[in-house]
Amino acid sequence: MTLFITDMIDQKRRFRRYKARKEQLPANYRKVLDAVERYFWHFSSGKGESILQLLDDVADLFEQAAADATPVRDIVGADPVEFAEELMRNYPESLWINKERERLAQTINSIAGDHGTSGDGRS
Repeated sequence: MTLFITDMIDQKRRFRRYKARKEQLPANYRKVLDAVERYFWHFSSGKGESILQLLDDVADLFEQAAADATPVRDIVGADPVEFAEELMRNYPESLWINKERERLAQTINSIAGDHGTSGDGRS
């Protein structure tokens, strides 16, 4: 139980550091990062470590872009959804949809594939 509490406290601190980093960005970068972050949260499993790593890495990207005066459109490209989706593909363990896809496949495989039945109860 103590390890769980320690991890939770560490994650909370890490998230606060991320939020402080984000607040230091110029307004247009911060607003874009807010939008991207909001998109991430809709698909996140809520597991701390992987989503925090994703957010930290995206913050790194935006900080570097701001330092280089890279326009936000050059960061996210013409399709912001594809930008966010590509980032999330690099952190599959943070996405609840991947867990649900795996659960569906395992359920169907256990019913139809692993038992040698036709799926309707007949062998």
